Amino acid sequence: MISISVVLFTVFVLLTGVERVVELVVSKRNAAWAFARGGVESGRGHFPAMVALHTGLLVGGLAEVWLLDRPFIPGLGWPMLAIALLCQAGRYWVIWALGRQWNTRVIVVTGLALQRRGPYRFGWLRHPNYVIVAIEGIALPLVHTAWITAVVFTVLNAILLLGFRIPAEEKALRAAA
Repeated sequence: MISISVVLFTVFVLLTGVERVVELVVSKRNAAWAFARGGVESGRGHFPAMVALHTGLLVGGLAEVWLLDRPFIPGLGWPMLAIALLCQAGRYWVIWALGRQWNTRVIVVTGLALQRRGPYRFGWLRHPNYVIVAIEGIALPLVHTAWITAVVFTVLNAILLLGFRIPAEEKALRAAA
C-alpha cells in the first residue's frame, strides 16, 4: 500500500515541476525583451545539461522514493520541506529583484546596470540564485530521504555551475560592462 507521505511528496514535486514551467514562460518573455534591446546570449552549450539536471532532480527524487521505498522521517523531512519552501521564496525574491533581466539563460543587454536590490544588494553574494538552487537540490529530495538524488544532483550541479555556468555568466557580464 502506498503511504500518504509518498502521495504528498509526489504532489509537492509535481507542483514544483509546474512552477518550473511557469518560470520558463517568464524566462521566455524576458528573453524576448532582452533580445529586442540587443541582448546577447552566452553559454548556450551548457544550457541543455542544466535543463536535464533540473529535470533529473524532480524525476530522480520521485523515482528514488517510489522505486527504493524511501521512508518519510519526520525529523529530517519536515525541516527539509521548510528549507525547500524557503528556497522557493528565495527564487521569487531573485526573480523579483532582477525583473526583466531575470532569465534561465545567460542573456546580457549592454548598458543595463547590474541590479543592486533584493539579494543582489549583498556584495559578498554574487550569485544568490545558484546558492538557492544548491540548497534546494539537497532539501527537496531529502523531504522523503531520497539521498542518492540529493548527492548526485549536488555533485553534478557543482560541476555545471562552477565549471561552466558561472564562468560564462561572469565573462558575459564583463564583456557588457
